[in-house]
Amino acid sequence: MPTDVITGAFGYSGAAIARELRAAGRQVRTLTGHPRAGAGDIDTRPLDFSDPAALAKNLSGAHTLYCTYWVRFAHGSATRESAVTNSKVLFDAAAHAGVERIVYVSILHADPASRYPYFSGKGEVERHLAATGVPYAIARPSILFGSSADLGVAASVLLNNIAWLLRHLPVFGIGDGGGYRIRPIHVDDLAQLLVRLGGRTDTVTVDAVGPDAPTFGETVRAIRAATGSRSLLVPVPGALIPPLAAVLGAALRDVLLTAEEYRAMRDGLATSDAPASGPTSLMDWIAAHGAELGRTYANELDRHYRPAAR
Repeated sequence: MPTDVITGAFGYSGAAIARELRAAGRQVRTLTGHPRAGAGDIDTRPLDFSDPAALAKNLSGAHTLYCTYWVRFAHGSATRESAVTNSKVLFDAAAHAGVERIVYVSILHADPASRYPYFSGKGEVERHLAATGVPYAIARPSILFGSSADLGVAASVLLNNIAWLLRHLPVFGIGDGGGYRIRPIHVDDLAQLLVRLGGRTDTVTVDAVGPDAPTFGETVRAIRAATGSRSLLVPVPGALIPPLAAVLGAALRDVLLTAEEYRAMRDGLATSDAPASGPTSLMDWIAAHGAELGRTYANELDRHYRPAAR
């Protein structure tokens, strides 16, 4: 049975990829810094960037590496710079191990010259991947949505936490009028796309986007309607969004939204004119899951850096 490797097969997108691969008759191995008991038929090995030889050994015999690894925001020793360096180490180890294909989950509008570190970092990693000589495919999503087995709809962190705020705050501020568009993709649609890309032999880069392209304001209004929230939606100057998010994040012991994330979305980097990569409608999904959205807050720091708090 062919073996494929996923970084973080117990995470949100990684678990979806693992489901698709197993359904396709593939054997799944994961490299992870968060091993989980009861992993079943998933061969679990450490994701240790400090030991390239061990990485290569753990990648040996794999046909395709599916890389979802990244650092959303700096926390402790995990920084954007370390994410770039570690990704390069991983890809070099894959090449050394004889991995036949790499499928990389990047970001819409990744570009080494971007003024936003998230996008420039992803662009730098894409460029290094191209230089490894390993056949590859790159998928570029922006915002993911959809449920997961252990977290339910709370796995859709951005949408879920917007719903949570709408359920708990009397007023919800929308920066710069909310007229900037987004193209979220369902996590299962992304996983199916990635597995299709893994089965190809050509070098390809694809914008991974769903069929809907609502504005951010339209998305918030849809969540408000679906949850039955009575929160007042108020337009606020965009400059106020990062500090307001920082205050809320401090109260929640989390990073709610970074300044880079807001400004990049406002500047149109969360949308694309590409054809839809999957069929699942964001707006239909919101309407169908309004009763569940925002019932619990999805804390990113608890999930990734404070596992004992879960």
